Amino acid sequence: MEAKIFFGDVEVTKTQWGEIENPYNGKVVSKYPICDENDAKEALKIAQKAFSTNRDIPLSQRIAWIEDVIEQLKQNREDMAKTITDEVGKPIAFSRVEVDRCIETLRLTVAAMIDWHGETFNCDAMPSGRKATSFYKRVPIGVAVLITPFNFPLNLIAHKLAPALIAGNSVVLKPTPEAPLTAYKFAKMFINSKHKSPNALSLVYGDAEVGSTLVKSDIPSAISFTGSVPVGKIITQQAGIKKVSLELGGNAATFIDESADLETAAKKCAVGAFANSGQVCISLQRIYVHEKVADEFSALIAKEAEKLVVGDPYNEQTFMGPLINEEAAQRAQEWVESAVSEGAEILCGGERRGVMFPPTVMDKVTDDMKIVCQEVFAPIVSIVRLKDFDEALGKINDSPYGLQYSIFTNSLENTQRAIDEFECGGVVVNDIPTVRFDIQPYGGTKLSGIGREGPKYALEEFTQIKSVVIF
Repeated sequence: MEAKIFFGDVEVTKTQWGEIENPYNGKVVSKYPICDENDAKEALKIAQKAFSTNRDIPLSQRIAWIEDVIEQLKQNREDMAKTITDEVGKPIAFSRVEVDRCIETLRLTVAAMIDWHGETFNCDAMPSGRKATSFYKRVPIGVAVLITPFNFPLNLIAHKLAPALIAGNSVVLKPTPEAPLTAYKFAKMFINSKHKSPNALSLVYGDAEVGSTLVKSDIPSAISFTGSVPVGKIITQQAGIKKVSLELGGNAATFIDESADLETAAKKCAVGAFANSGQVCISLQRIYVHEKVADEFSALIAKEAEKLVVGDPYNEQTFMGPLINEEAAQRAQEWVESAVSEGAEILCGGERRGVMFPPTVMDKVTDDMKIVCQEVFAPIVSIVRLKDFDEALGKINDSPYGLQYSIFTNSLENTQRAIDEFECGGVVVNDIPTVRFDIQPYGGTKLSGIGREGPKYALEEFTQIKSVVIF
């Protein structure tokens, strides 16, 4: 099926097309128009012109707009799930979960906007002040550019698009090149709605040329990007004076202390490390285990990993499908081989078959190996043995990333220390750092990015404060 460009409400085709192949079987599953910088500039101009209308649309209409999209998603749940599986190889059961989570994200966005409000001030609180009616209100920021990744090609669009639109902005969306049809179908639901704000949403495709044109332009007031650190750095250099929010990945870690329920921890850690083939910013990559329980835990997690069903993403029972492309699988293989050459041991997995890479558990890993100190973005998890929580705390925090960490423990003291001393945006106790609820604020510290997602918190990124004083 063919994806199309949207210049506002107008659907546009082009003469040059690219093709998307399913990562698992190599079949062509979608086609998309190849865009250039002129397409990006046209989309920005339309968004700029539309904003003067969009910001005055009644909130009731914007709510009805989002609710209409929710109904369309419900009616087209299976088609949208299959499209996700077609383009990125996500197991079909998990694609359905993503559609359901997208619906929840839209519902949360409506709820957050209904509760969105300003604040009044006592202007005579200081001697230099005087009595007045004073308050602030949140207003739409203008044109927002949204750039989204492949690993959650639907829900991560929703986390940006819904808050941006319901706040009254105009949007130019540039989705991942790996899933153009998913983005097209979702955008079309907004544009086909009878409640839409005219020309509020444009959709273009492309890589660096299109992205740089959007980011460097003086038209957008906000850039929201989810992706890699190198691209995030380029965006910060090119954007100029704009509101920029970045979610740039992580190197998620957990600590298993001697008081933890090891069987439960092993089951949860296998899910956290290998769901979506490890292609999640908060995939569990580093497991620090107290030396007293390390042998038992290592055996348990290897056993759990070997139980996982790996293969055809269209099979209802499949837990883990392919990596996004063969280059990613080859990179994972090289990192495992490098670690083994430096003394690490493979407890299970470790050998790729084309784009398939099995759940891989590594033991006796050291801090300088790439599979520990860099983001692997593959189904590989490493076990590091240590003597106590103090040592674990230092090693977990010794990372350029700081997205989410967790701890498995029955110690109240260790729980409190983890909450207070982990250097990250989110802490999970007695579960994996891969836990994310869409209602929560989500984002990290250090190279993991700036700003927060989650509908309520994304509204802050797509609005600005206007202060008012009335005498």
